[in-house]
Amino acid sequence: MKNRLTYVVTALTLIVALSGLRADAAPPNVSYFKLANGMEIVVVPDRRTPVVTHMVWYKVGAADETPGKSGLAHFLEHLMFKGTATNPAGRFSKELAAIGGQENAFTGSDYTGYYQRASREHLRMLMEFEADRMTGLVLTDEVVAPELNVVLEEQNQRVANSPAARLGEQVEAALYLNHPYGRPVIGWRPEIEKLTREDALAFYVRFYTPNNAILVVAGDVSADEVKAMAEATYGKIAPRAQIGPRIRPQEPPQVSRRQVTLADPQVAQPSFQRSYLVPSAATAKAGESEAIEVLAHVLGNGTASRLYRTLVVDRALAVSTGAWYQGSALDSTRFGVYGTPKPNVSLTQIEDAIDEVLNEVLVNGVSEDELTRSKNRLLADAIYAQDSQATMARWYGTALTTGSTVEKVGSWPDRIRQVTADAVRNAARSWLDRSHSVSGYLIKEQPKREEKRS
Repeated sequence: MKNRLTYVVTALTLIVALSGLRADAAPPNVSYFKLANGMEIVVVPDRRTPVVTHMVWYKVGAADETPGKSGLAHFLEHLMFKGTATNPAGRFSKELAAIGGQENAFTGSDYTGYYQRASREHLRMLMEFEADRMTGLVLTDEVVAPELNVVLEEQNQRVANSPAARLGEQVEAALYLNHPYGRPVIGWRPEIEKLTREDALAFYVRFYTPNNAILVVAGDVSADEVKAMAEATYGKIAPRAQIGPRIRPQEPPQVSRRQVTLADPQVAQPSFQRSYLVPSAATAKAGESEAIEVLAHVLGNGTASRLYRTLVVDRALAVSTGAWYQGSALDSTRFGVYGTPKPNVSLTQIEDAIDEVLNEVLVNGVSEDELTRSKNRLLADAIYAQDSQATMARWYGTALTTGSTVEKVGSWPDRIRQVTADAVRNAARSWLDRSHSVSGYLIKEQPKREEKRS
């Protein structure tokens, strides 16, 4: 109980103090440097426990795949665990498990990452293993074919058997008329089925090179320690590909609202969602992304948000509702709103109620109380996130793979503090345009009645 009370008091103290929060609210002494081979390195010191989180990020994701080969980035992520000539399949995982470590990997539209967490004395070992598979991956048809089946089963479980996930895919595909963000990270199933060993190796050779990689180490280490170990491991790898600018097809002017309806007998509860095409932190004008971030929080984050208070509390139309903004992206991204109706409430009623809330913000903006509360909550969340090494490492890895810098991560609290009510209203007026949106409706498919025979 004492710990819980301490946490609550600390949280309240932090929130009260946030109005005076300094611009350097990000962790102090974060270091950034490059190896001679072009590999970028970020060190985030955290001396509280003798543990390190070691992440290698590659600046390549689903949006960088060759058209017709969707799912390739994710497929290669799986294959990266199949071993090298020096370290056969399973050895890395076994040694990591023996020291009580953890590992995993992830793929996004803009990046692919691999991470481990272990005691600080094992950091050199983590680097050696990860450096080995950066260039030494060995793939045979005997390991590739079964892993392709694993990926197909993952697609089956996460998407094919989930009406909500399938609707999400369709909404995203409809939102992006030309940009590769419109294809799912896991891929379209007919294209996944055709991926080959040769496809994976070509992708690996093209993108998995130190001059396309970022090492992020968070934990009980110094920048000098990390630099020495990195130079002795990753630094020995020569670049094997020239990496040019990440130029992708961009969106043409969008001029019409779109609607997608998915009916499925598995749907237990209908739902509504809408995505808008908006600037990301990388593509927005100065201050614009931060204003969109605050707008999303005011509209739909938590029980004090506009949407929750209106749809759930005041009008009792919805069981859940909210808004979100996917600010970390290399190109134009998404702003979303959603709602799940109560029984006997239609999706049309939910959509109309959400639009009323949005229109109110478009016309009258947000109150100073809402603005202050939302900014304080965002800043508090940033402080609490510093309790997690993995979260901090993800912050920096995501930022540097999507066009940002270490300095911008550190100045984010100050930029949020500078957001004004006028900036939030202007962001809503500029980007909550239905002609730049796709509305999705998830409904239960009713069984077809048999025709009566005469």
